[in-house]
Order: sequence, then C-alpha cells, then structure tokens
Amino acid sequence: MAGKPKLHYTKGRGKMESIRWLLAAAGVEFEEEFIETKEDLEKLRNDGVLLFQQVPMVEIDGMKMVQTRAILSYIAAKYNLYGKDLKERAWIDMYVEGTTDLMGMIMYLPFQPADTKQKNLALIIERATTRYFPVYEKALKDHGQDYLVGNKLSWADVHLLEAILMVEECKADVLSAFPLLQAFKGRISNIATIKKFLQPGSQRKPPTDENFVAVVRKIFNI
Repeated sequence: MAGKPKLHYTKGRGKMESIRWLLAAAGVEFEEEFIETKEDLEKLRNDGVLLFQQVPMVEIDGMKMVQTRAILSYIAAKYNLYGKDLKERAWIDMYVEGTTDLMGMIMYLPFQPADTKQKNLALIIERATTRYFPVYEKALKDHGQDYLVGNKLSWADVHLLEAILMVEECKADVLSAFPLLQAFKGRISNIATIKKFLQPGSQRKPPTDENFVAVVRKIFNI
C-alpha cells in the first residue's frame, strides 16, 4: 500500500491550501513537510525534486508533482471528484478556474502595500458579488440540485466552499443576496470529511497574517 501523500510548502495557506482541502474532502490523510527557511527551499531545489524550481510540491503515487493545477486535477480524478465524462469535467474546470481567480485576489491581498489594500479589498467584494457568486447561484437555481455538476460532490463544490469562506473572512455577510449559496455552504460544510477539516486542530491553515507574510518574503526573496 502506498504511503500518505506528502505536501511540501510553507506553513500557511498559499497555493497549497486548495490541495489540502481536496485531499481532506476525499478523506485522504496526508503529511506535511514545511519549508520554514530559505535553506529548506534551496535544499529541495538542489535535490532536483522541483521540476520548475517551485512549490507546491506533492509526493503522491511515486511521483513528485508540481504545478498546483496539475496536482489538483490528479487528486480530483484519482478520488472520483472530476465528473463522469468530458462535458462534466469541462464544467468543473470552468467553475474551478473562476473560483481560482477570485481566491488569487484574496491570496495576494496581504502582500500588497497598505495604501492599496482597502481599494483591492473593495474590488474583491465587488468581483465576488457581481462576477463570480451570481454564476454559482444561477447554476444551482437552473438545475435545482445540491451540487454544481452532475448532482454529485466534485472538485468544483469543494473549491467553491473554500472560496466562499475566504470571501466571508473579508466580509462576513457577503452571501446575504445569495440564498442558494448560503444553503450550499451549509450542505457542503456538513459533509463528514469536510466537517472534520473545518474543525479546530485540523491541517487547515489560518488566514495569512503579517508574521506569515514576513516569513514568506524571507524564504522566497520577495
């Protein structure tokens, strides 16, 4: 039997957090090896295990996988969270790309200069409520099912819940105009594996704070 996947990244959310979410939703236990110094990162680079000299890197099924999107789609396919056919996969991909764009805006917010943060925070809320959330609200309304694609839990649902919770950390009542998304959030949060991941003490990481920003800047020279 293969060992647990091993995740190599910093001790924070960043691009690895969606990978943690997807593994947790699939009920897969994983280990983490944290990059805490510039030397830790250099060692991985010098060992030749980072295909493009970048993390996230996940050791899984005898591979050392890099590139967030490649890792996520592999996990989704492996654990039957990627639709039943090409069309469903295409919809999952589209929905995931949308939430990835939105989460990317939030991910980079703590690294921005103080004088632009407020403006960018307002832009995140505006994009969430006018560009992204209406799409998912309409999808749930149009097919009247519990999940975004194929009436079965998929990567798209897990990713959307992660995005919703991230936006709610920016503005608590952001779902007030989206009743179907509110219900969706409740349903998906109560799936046993996800509920477990949302409990204190899980491998879910806290929101990025100034201390973590300082650590990341040091490790990656930014």
